[in-house]
Amino acid sequence: MAKQMVVTESGLQKLKEELDYLKNVKRKEAAENVGIARSFGDLSENSEYDEAKNEQAKLESQISELEETLAHITVINDHEINTETVSIGVSVLVLDMDYDEEVTYHLVGSREVSPLDNKISDQSPIGKALIGTKVGDVVSVEVPDGIAKFKVLKIEKHDEEK
Repeated sequence: MAKQMVVTESGLQKLKEELDYLKNVKRKEAAENVGIARSFGDLSENSEYDEAKNEQAKLESQISELEETLAHITVINDHEINTETVSIGVSVLVLDMDYDEEVTYHLVGSREVSPLDNKISDQSPIGKALIGTKVGDVVSVEVPDGIAKFKVLKIEKHDEEK
């Protein structure tokens, strides 16, 4: 059974779009590739056919996994987000006390993570430490370089448009 997963509304939309793409575009491409490879002749010695069938099986596995994920998903609606404490769906401005610089993290579900956009999961070390904190709280997080300290400066609803 799949683990219960939490995502934002935009995260749910992206998962649905990914599933639609896999089912309606990639599945058709995979079937065409199998047909082309089958036309190369004797299937017992046809490596192209074997490869096309393996790719098709991987795709079907991805589709199945995504459908299972969507069946066990909890969506955090914008109107449910409380900005009193850090939770999934908020943007949190913190002061990195070691470097004396401000950083904004966007707390998202594990399928929405994007380090380049500072979208971190509630399961990441920093995310775990920040979940449940309030403005003014200081947290310590074990990072590869040692222990990092962050002070929560501001909590607001995450706006995808920003």
